Amino acid sequence: MSAHPPDRQPTRPTLAQVAALSGVSLKTASRALGGESNVAEHTRTRVQEAADQLGYRPNGIARDLRRGAQASTLIGLLSGDLANPFYSRLAGGLERELRPHGFQLVIASTDEDADLERQLVDNLLERRIRALVVVSALDEHDYLAAERRHGIPFIFADRPPVGLSADAVLLDNREGARQAGEHLIAGGHRRIGVVGDLSRLSTHHDRIDGFAEAMRAAGIADWTDYLVQDAHDVAAAERAVAGLLRRNPAPTALFTTNNRITTGALRALRDHPNPPALVGFDELELGDVLGVTVIAHDAEEMGRQAAHLLLDRLGGETGRARRVVIPTRLLVRGSGERFPAGTP
Repeated sequence: MSAHPPDRQPTRPTLAQVAALSGVSLKTASRALGGESNVAEHTRTRVQEAADQLGYRPNGIARDLRRGAQASTLIGLLSGDLANPFYSRLAGGLERELRPHGFQLVIASTDEDADLERQLVDNLLERRIRALVVVSALDEHDYLAAERRHGIPFIFADRPPVGLSADAVLLDNREGARQAGEHLIAGGHRRIGVVGDLSRLSTHHDRIDGFAEAMRAAGIADWTDYLVQDAHDVAAAERAVAGLLRRNPAPTALFTTNNRITTGALRALRDHPNPPALVGFDELELGDVLGVTVIAHDAEEMGRQAAHLLLDRLGGETGRARRVVIPTRLLVRGSGERFPAGTP
């Protein structure tokens, strides 16, 4: 026989206990805590004091279920890997715009898993969220059409909807990648290693297309010989860059297509006697301190713009789907300005 009693989960105080302690009926206690107007102020105060004494908190989800989906204050955000600072900045911009309007943000991460995304969408909708902001890993979204007919607005961020007419806030990926390519070409580089994200993502395609435009304009036809795709995390990116550096001839410059890949590249370049030039897409944590040249953009502004579109839809806007494009800009810091060996 165990010397210790079995662990027991602490029980949450109930509304019935609040009613008993404050000396009112269960219905009166519910009305008082629900903010209904037909409750005397002294009764409301007594019920609230009893709730505070017991540590009782109303079940907001249950309350919203009783009132209907249109009363919900929950906004869902479905994002990629939350370890990526890009998504935390996007969420911050979104939340700061929604909070003054009484909405709360519920965040779920798909880890770029398409099957998990569908499951998480179902889970969030079951919680009666009022609207959903989606950074999608899927390549089609027509399955969401039925939910939108039931009054759930969908706003797409970072990646556009496919097969569904919906509002979207996107980066100018093609232009940013084109700028990166032109900058390295202007520095005298012709062998440029490109390390990209998952090849199925629309952002990857847009950035590769923009870079390819710069290469074609410069007459560099064999640039794909130094293209590595599907380097989704830091470790994979580090391996990809190490592999490029072992080639003969090795690239004299690198373009990394997101901040996690750039981090992997920096690890691969540690203690390198003659590191290649490097331009990364996305701002990088401590990028200014490390002197990393990047294609920067405002992820928080993406969140703010998504919130504005969402609030318009919740306010009754029924017009055609809108698309907001967030600009990119080249931040020159030193890593992208190294000349190829033998260049005067």
